[in-house]
Amino acid sequence: MDSSFKKEKNECYTYFSINGNFNPDEISQKLGLHPYKSWKIGDKNKNGREYDFSAWCFGKSEVYNVIITEQMEETIAPLLDKIDLLNQIRKENDVNFCLRVVPFLSSYNDNPCLAPSLKVMDFCTATRTEIDIDLYICD
Repeated sequence: MDSSFKKEKNECYTYFSINGNFNPDEISQKLGLHPYKSWKIGDKNKNGREYDFSAWCFGKSEVYNVIITEQMEETIAPLLDKIDLLNQIRKENDVNFCLRVVPFLSSYNDNPCLAPSLKVMDFCTATRTEIDIDLYICD
């Protein structure tokens, strides 16, 4: 396995993303929030290929907590009072929402909890947000 996947301890990051056909600057303006990264259809990625979808990625939480649901809650906290706006964005644009959870688990055994809380599930249900857990098992 690639040496970049060797970890001394468990790690995780979470973030909220909007993907589809839209202008990320308009999303930022409408929500009054700034993404940590975004791109438009046609922008080029680091490999020089053009994106075929737009993305707006927000609330990246990288401070690992064995109770990963707390990272999820930290990510969505600024969005909780914007549920109506998010639903308006979804209805007016060709988009989908996703709460992304990316744990890297090593042989370090602190048994992280990946279960979303009711607060997270309520937010996801209210906004039709999918939860994507992209799990990496490291050497």
